[in-house]
Amino acid sequence: MTDAPWSTIGELIAASCVRYADLEALVDGDVRLSYREYGEAIDSAARAHIAAGLAHGDRFTVWAPNIWQWPIAALGGHKIGAVLVPINTRFRGREAVDVLRRARSRVLFTVTDFLGTDFVAMLRETGDELPDLEQIVVLSGPVPEGCISLFDYLGRGASVSTEALDGRAAAVQPHDLCHILFTSGTTGAPKGAMLEHGAICKVYDAWSDAVGLRAGDRFLVVFPYLHSAGLNSGILACLMRGAVNIPHAVFDVPSVLKRVVEERISVVPGAPAVFQTILNTADLDVTALDSLRLCITGSAVVPMQLILDMKNKLGFETVVTGYGLTECSGTATMCRYDDPLEKVAHSSGRAIRDVEVLVVDADGSEMPRGEAGEIVVRGYNVMRGFLDDPDQTIEAIDIDGWLHTGDIGTMDADGYIDITDRMKDMFIVGGFNAYPAEIERIMLDHPAIGGVSVIGIDDARLGEVGMAFVIPKPGSTPDATEIIAWCKKEMANYKVPKRVTFVDALPLNASGKVLKHELRAQVRSGEV
Repeated sequence: MTDAPWSTIGELIAASCVRYADLEALVDGDVRLSYREYGEAIDSAARAHIAAGLAHGDRFTVWAPNIWQWPIAALGGHKIGAVLVPINTRFRGREAVDVLRRARSRVLFTVTDFLGTDFVAMLRETGDELPDLEQIVVLSGPVPEGCISLFDYLGRGASVSTEALDGRAAAVQPHDLCHILFTSGTTGAPKGAMLEHGAICKVYDAWSDAVGLRAGDRFLVVFPYLHSAGLNSGILACLMRGAVNIPHAVFDVPSVLKRVVEERISVVPGAPAVFQTILNTADLDVTALDSLRLCITGSAVVPMQLILDMKNKLGFETVVTGYGLTECSGTATMCRYDDPLEKVAHSSGRAIRDVEVLVVDADGSEMPRGEAGEIVVRGYNVMRGFLDDPDQTIEAIDIDGWLHTGDIGTMDADGYIDITDRMKDMFIVGGFNAYPAEIERIMLDHPAIGGVSVIGIDDARLGEVGMAFVIPKPGSTPDATEIIAWCKKEMANYKVPKRVTFVDALPLNASGKVLKHELRAQVRSGEV
């Protein structure tokens, strides 16, 4: 087994901020920190967390877009053994309350000025009690009553000694939890995947080797920090290799291209939809993008033509694809930076080092190479389990330690996998996982909806979007536009169905389960 140079995120921070001390580390607008300054800022946050009473194993939450304050708050917590629980910026108030309550978060770091939204107000408007939440720290925007600014919060850490900080850092062990990342499931209830320091360090050391990340690379982090991809391959991989972490808060083509030119970006990760949107830009000036070197994509099927266009039109020297789930620390397979283009275009890579990946049948027996089956993963990267949910943990990880992904694929003679389908109902909207059961559960609160089933349908820009088949309540005459508008207020926008059609009944099997394949067939045939 090949070990990473660090066994905890705290060790990684300490080593990298010395090794790369004079290199640029974090850039966001006027904020430009060297690795030495980055390390000092992280230590300042760690002291403040201690002063706030965050103990080893306590949970804290960041609910904010990609801004420079995000990694400072998060890494400061990691250094002292507190456990990070991010919240999606697309979540509405009651979705955020659910995560905060179940995680028992003690401190929340958030913003009050993101795209005209005050997250503190959104939280308070629910009227729900959060007995474990002791402090709300505002990273950016006006500070509401009862909250504290990040500046004042950091100031409280001045009384914490270096000895106290070092003692807390030394107590963190490889098998301690570092993140709890909530990922929705087919039951409709978000599940908190519990991930460990040692596994995360080792996975993203292997990931960094696979993609060929280098010191001095300028990494535009368009994946949200709240996701495994943005947090681990954005924040942590940059630390591992001395790359520059450049957060990008909101994706749109003009702003991304502007940042690429202004900051001489060399690395851009993103779902295929990101690059397809860029390529579809009418006035794209590819000559201004000559700094681009490395692209890491995945999260959905990647057409071969798209990969060719990324190389030939956008000018990337290297395009790498990969595959993973939050439950396996975000990564299971990767193409390597020196793989032939044919491998990259036709696969999601092979297992990262010291991890096993198989394609199996319903009985768990390995399928012959080239034949489809369920992809399963086993190794150090598999999560400890789901937070407070042993039944779901047992369902996901079998007695032999195999994580059942629910994804269907094939494996070639070299061990490279190709994702062909999904066993579960999940669909992917521009890189965001959307789960019909969760969407259906929320939609059933609408006063005019008596029944609903949601499926994913093809979309030229986002890959897939939701479509809802709605049974109206007796005596009601719901309007599709009104239902979509209602959904936008009640759930993250990527979950909102883009189409709503009304039906008298849903197709059911003998057990009363909706036959979603029949709904998909209706869409394909043009019946709806």
